[in-house]
Amino acid sequence: MATQLDAASIARVSLHDPTHFSIQHSQTFHRLAFLQHWNIPTDSKVLELGCGQGDCTTVLASAVGEQGKVVAVDPAELDYGAPYTLGQAQGHILQGPLGGRITWVQQSPLDYLSSLSSPPASENKAFDATVLAHSLWYFASPSLILSTFRALKQHSKRLLLAEWSLVATHPSAQPHVLAAITQAALECRKPKDSDSNVRTVLGPKRLTELALAAGWQLESETLVQGGDGLLDGEWEVSACLSSSFEREVEDQVSDERERAAILASRDACEASLEGVQGGRKGVRAMDVWVANFV
Repeated sequence: MATQLDAASIARVSLHDPTHFSIQHSQTFHRLAFLQHWNIPTDSKVLELGCGQGDCTTVLASAVGEQGKVVAVDPAELDYGAPYTLGQAQGHILQGPLGGRITWVQQSPLDYLSSLSSPPASENKAFDATVLAHSLWYFASPSLILSTFRALKQHSKRLLLAEWSLVATHPSAQPHVLAAITQAALECRKPKDSDSNVRTVLGPKRLTELALAAGWQLESETLVQGGDGLLDGEWEVSACLSSSFEREVEDQVSDERERAAILASRDACEASLEGVQGGRKGVRAMDVWVANFV
């Protein structure tokens, strides 16, 4: 009950449509579940990469307390996003009770990290922890993720990750997995300046390999199931099965075999809805991999 009450109060800090408050509440509650595995102490200084509109930023700001600090970095333009833009969402949070704990930075992660001075000793690292929560799939390539993980070693004591796992413990989440893989199959054949939600799909195994290659050590990991009100699965399946997605495949993929493979994956996503009560509206979000590296 305490977590639910916290989720409600934190969710109200974010810019949201009051008539659809349950959507924001579910997103906040979802991210609060990550904190149980990350164990971020109060008074921490936390870096968040890929903060977007601040769904996890408010949770982190609440966790670090009045003496803590969250630096929230995102490369997107401030007019990006819907139904509210990043600029609108971040500005609203800045004016709220948690705003004094947050510094917003509009910059690519690597550019921001390169702007920091290198510490003379490990104990003087700028951040107690760095968080990437549902932002890794936005990176343009695995090599960019690797470079970011390497750069973080100089500036952060811990690396805390939360990303979709490609695991569907609940059968109704299987369409979400297939939708993500289908979108990624198209994305890798598009220009790298895409603004799609799914750009580089990597599961826990591959993300762990990248972190280890960057010099991090895995301390703990777990899978967290999404709650009933989490709509990410429904959103991604709808995007995958939209007519605009099929048109994009036709426009972007010239090789007929590659095009057939993407459309076959899309068909599999659509067929998987037959086993979901309620169809698209009944799709659950897949499990989330939550990991702690030191």
